Amino acid sequence: MDALLFSRKEARYVAAMAASRIKPGAGASVGPLKLTQVDPPELPGEGWEHITTRLAGICGSDLATIDGQASRYFEALASFPFVPGHEVVGERSDGSRVVLEPVLGPQTRGEVPAWPGAAQADGNDYGHLAAGNLEPGLQTGSCASTGGGWSEVFAAHESQLHSVADGLSDEAAVMIEPAAAGVHAVLRGHVPDGGTVAVIGAGTMGLTAIAALRKFTDVDAIVVAARYPHQHKAARLLGADLTVVPEELGRAIRRSAGTRVIGSTLGSGVDVTIDAVGSSDSLTDAIACTRPRGRVVLLGMPNQIDMNLTALWHRETELVGAYCYGTEHGHGDRHTFELATEMVAELDLGQLVSEVFPLGEYKTAIQHAAQAGPRGLIKVAFDLRNDA
Repeated sequence: MDALLFSRKEARYVAAMAASRIKPGAGASVGPLKLTQVDPPELPGEGWEHITTRLAGICGSDLATIDGQASRYFEALASFPFVPGHEVVGERSDGSRVVLEPVLGPQTRGEVPAWPGAAQADGNDYGHLAAGNLEPGLQTGSCASTGGGWSEVFAAHESQLHSVADGLSDEAAVMIEPAAAGVHAVLRGHVPDGGTVAVIGAGTMGLTAIAALRKFTDVDAIVVAARYPHQHKAARLLGADLTVVPEELGRAIRRSAGTRVIGSTLGSGVDVTIDAVGSSDSLTDAIACTRPRGRVVLLGMPNQIDMNLTALWHRETELVGAYCYGTEHGHGDRHTFELATEMVAELDLGQLVSEVFPLGEYKTAIQHAAQAGPRGLIKVAFDLRNDA
């Protein structure tokens, strides 16, 4: 079958790193990713099945890996060669459609879940990630044993699969996984009723967070820092009250909150800031724009952060990570995927899928995804449907 395979080839990885600094997405042309023929992965054991891919999204963590920008933290949480792709809608052997919950939790490795009915990422022990009957892997898309969505077929455990309703399009379904990450980040923020929130970044993750703020919290005002015109428009459609370019975020919050300024820092600020970028600059801005004893939620995947944390200390800011999704105890113990599915259907978030490409055009697809902002795009995906 056709698959995009990422191998451990250090020289090519370094070449990807260098090329991507000149042109984002160039790692697809010079790095260790290639289109090849492989056999479908062997099923690791009971409860596993083969899933035929229909659509598979390209996300920021995929791009960081391909362009040689991923954190070295993940080296112990991956096994090579692997097939990327964790934002997936596919088909079971009976033709029914499913969305993948990619985290490889205890059940996928033959271990007991954190509690009966727990989601893959629930619990407080990650020791299973390099144990059991699978090669190391944080999730499908970085594990040699499972394959990934950037191929015709991959392996999934029954505990990872969520049924897709007939009325939901494939484009909407492929947005459920990223939407779930946005929902989880918002719920991690514990936004107070009538509170104010800033969202830094209006790519896929920032936009899903804006939608989740409006649907699942009683937020009063949402201020969004967005770089490109189409991002401003999408953010306002999904519930933002005010959108500004990133350089104007502090000034906009100062005006709306009527706060004083101490040097270059706001005396007060918003109750919660969601950083959907994950850079040194965005995190610095997030802390500066959040009121003392407020909360910053890190939704965008960071790499190496170089910043002065004095403001975090002085303002007693809470800094919270939001990796993925799980059981949302404050929302009836419902799974984040269930909440995200409702949101995706209600708001027709399938419209955020801007372009789809066959696997054979992967270099173009990855370059477009890496340059989504200036190209006026949001979500780019691979299309493996037989009728495409």
